[in-house]
Amino acid sequence: MIEKNILVFGGSGQIGRHLIRRLTKNNHLVTVVTRNQHKKGAILKTQGNPGYVEIVESNIFDEEKLSKLMTKKDICINLVGILYEDKKNTFKNIHVHFPSLISKLCEKHKLKQFIHLSALGIEKAKDSNYAKSKLEGEKQISESFKKMNTTKMELIQIHNLVDWKTQIKTLRQMKESGEISYIGITHYKSSAFKEMEDIIKKEPIDFAQFNYSIGERDAEERLLPICQEFGVATIINRPFMRGKLFRSFKNQTLPDWCKDYDINSWGQFFLKYIIANPAVTNIIPATSKSKNMLDNSIAGMGRVTDLKIQKRIYFYIWR
Repeated sequence: MIEKNILVFGGSGQIGRHLIRRLTKNNHLVTVVTRNQHKKGAILKTQGNPGYVEIVESNIFDEEKLSKLMTKKDICINLVGILYEDKKNTFKNIHVHFPSLISKLCEKHKLKQFIHLSALGIEKAKDSNYAKSKLEGEKQISESFKKMNTTKMELIQIHNLVDWKTQIKTLRQMKESGEISYIGITHYKSSAFKEMEDIIKKEPIDFAQFNYSIGERDAEERLLPICQEFGVATIINRPFMRGKLFRSFKNQTLPDWCKDYDINSWGQFFLKYIIANPAVTNIIPATSKSKNMLDNSIAGMGRVTDLKIQKRIYFYIWR
């Protein structure tokens, strides 16, 4: 029996695929919008229960088509975001114009809920174009929420721990009132790990986002074990050290034993190392190329790596 009809944008990423699995497991019918059905359709289809996932190809700024997709939907979820700009995908377009467009369409079609993945604390990141675009997008969405008489969000994260003592109080109240489901904290520097650990021990944190890779392993020492101990889900950023790992192994071939673990590229090699840690919930590799996105997603399939395999990968890299 179908519970709800849900429309998802940005479903091919780590968070999106995990979400699709959870939604279909609970008998929700999920329609995933993608720019390239041929490349991503097969993978996305395998993420949910058979018959519960529909893949639709569309330009995210095709208002007419998006409006048709909203018909008879109960919930719309937007996970679309970028860390780097190019000529077509600017922060302004992706973080401001697109969320504004779909929030208006949700209002037009009277959807019960619109969930937008963003970050908190970005209003103080004055030098970041990324943060400015996120903030502007949030403001426009908030205006739409007022018109729709709904303000429900699943996850809000305190970006880079900016003013976290103030923000955490607000988030606790929002969670208690049902405005949000989960509270998260983020940072991209290992120098902030001690502070993140202290927050997790003292505050009701659900998610922690931080950098972790085979080249930046500081999180293994304390942060990842503490997250596991306190039941905090983890979102791993910078898994390739902003491309440094690829540059270090350029023109080198993978070891033969990688075939035994369904590792077919250096990207999958580096990601399998991270996935092997039992405290890792999901990974968010940054890429602007669809072929890389597809390659990265395959790392989450096939044989599951464990700490024994992780050790083998580590010693191969640092032999």
